[in-house]
Amino acid sequence: MAKINLQINGKKQTVDVDPNTPMLWVLRDHLNLVGTKYGCGIAQCGACTIHLGDVAVRSCQLPVSAVGDQAITTIEGLSVNGDHPVQQAWLEHDVAQCGYCQAGQIMNASALLKRTANPDDKEIESAMNGNICRCATYMRIKAAIKSAAQS
Repeated sequence: MAKINLQINGKKQTVDVDPNTPMLWVLRDHLNLVGTKYGCGIAQCGACTIHLGDVAVRSCQLPVSAVGDQAITTIEGLSVNGDHPVQQAWLEHDVAQCGYCQAGQIMNASALLKRTANPDDKEIESAMNGNICRCATYMRIKAAIKSAAQS
């Protein structure tokens, strides 16, 4: 075990964990930030997506020791009131069905819009590739990202 200092959602946190513990489990089990979901455990589905700095990463395969001093943002920290443009667009386009993948989808989409203000269809499809939605709301996801880009 090691004491590791983290910056999560704008707050300093210290955890005492094995340095190889995936960030997903640090967030969920040690910090009670359960918005980030466990999906596949092999970084293939995107349910566990968080931001490391401004980059969307899969937290299930990110050892806590690899974070260093980079800021982490989870779905809980994306917006205090749930009013981030991507979150609002998700509601406007009625994207969620079962909702399980939504945190990862929203985190990936918001990272896309940070680096590409007005992405075209190809850029959206490329960026969102690998974020799996079992309910297949991909067309609504794309429409919501386009709406969020305009706001």
